[in-house]
Amino acid sequence: MGRSRNYLGLKSLALIATALLFGCSGTEAEEKPKDRDPVPAATIVVHSAGQNEIITTAGTVRLRRETELGFTTSGQVASVRYEEGDRVKRGATLAALDNSTVSADLESAQAELDRAEAEFGRIKSLYADGWVTKARLEQAEAAMRAAKAQVNASGFASRTAHIHAPSNGIILSRNIDAGQIVTAGTTAIILGETDKGFVLKVPFADADASRVRVGMRAKVTISAISDSAIEAVVSEKDGRADERTGTFEVSFLLPANGRLRSGQLGTVDIEVTRDNDGAIAIPASAIFGVRSGEGLVFVVDKDKKVKTRNVIIGELNDDSLEISSGLAEGDVVVIRGTEKLQNGDVIKPISTTK
Repeated sequence: MGRSRNYLGLKSLALIATALLFGCSGTEAEEKPKDRDPVPAATIVVHSAGQNEIITTAGTVRLRRETELGFTTSGQVASVRYEEGDRVKRGATLAALDNSTVSADLESAQAELDRAEAEFGRIKSLYADGWVTKARLEQAEAAMRAAKAQVNASGFASRTAHIHAPSNGIILSRNIDAGQIVTAGTTAIILGETDKGFVLKVPFADADASRVRVGMRAKVTISAISDSAIEAVVSEKDGRADERTGTFEVSFLLPANGRLRSGQLGTVDIEVTRDNDGAIAIPASAIFGVRSGEGLVFVVDKDKKVKTRNVIIGELNDDSLEISSGLAEGDVVVIRGTEKLQNGDVIKPISTTK
């Protein structure tokens, strides 16, 4: 009987110990936090703020070469054969001076040359016979050369008493009329050379002009011709700024079009490299907890775990925010699903077009 009691006592203790063991195990399981399932979230790889930007500005259509023409000698204008806006052919006589004085000067110079040549011949013969000195011969030769130079000068004045068109073109400006007295070098006519084509001349601020290069392509819209943009290319850029405005003039060569006229207005769109000082661009949806130019983002590591990071916010563009500090190119950030995330969560990437 005593043995049975002992056996039953030991058995009861064993049952109690087992119950306590399972009871403790159940409590620990209830207290241990359950791991969160991966949270769906969209991500992007961080890149530099837009590498390029579009500059849009206005300008004026001009012929690529607008040549100022004038007389090389002073005189009275005898005739002007064309009006502003007239088209002319290469070699056409545009204007002429009264040639009577010039012709008289040429005849006088030719007569003096004839006399000087005859005198030189006579002196040369006398020098050969020993009747005159070498100095006298040299004097006669010098007089003959001077007379030849005068003939050449008078001949040049005679030839340039007419203004001829250096190429096919349009008379853009006419500053003289028949009977008017003009001085040498005065601009009489400005000829737009149509063979060289038209350009859109546009003033650029120095910061923008520094990013424009000859040969770059652009889109030009000239409403007088069409509402559709046409292809153009940068053909020239001023080497120094305009003293009055501080701008640099850039010329965009336009394709041939019979409706182009000097003076038409147009706009140009040209894509240039953006000066972003190393800024990073991310979608605005990636930012949360914004305050005083700062915010938070979730950065994803190689194990797909997220961690909050403080960033400094820069400019707001059409579809993104510039981040001036806090992110580096190549970082992966969450752009959708941030409201469901906690620091240390694992994400399940979902597709995105961002």
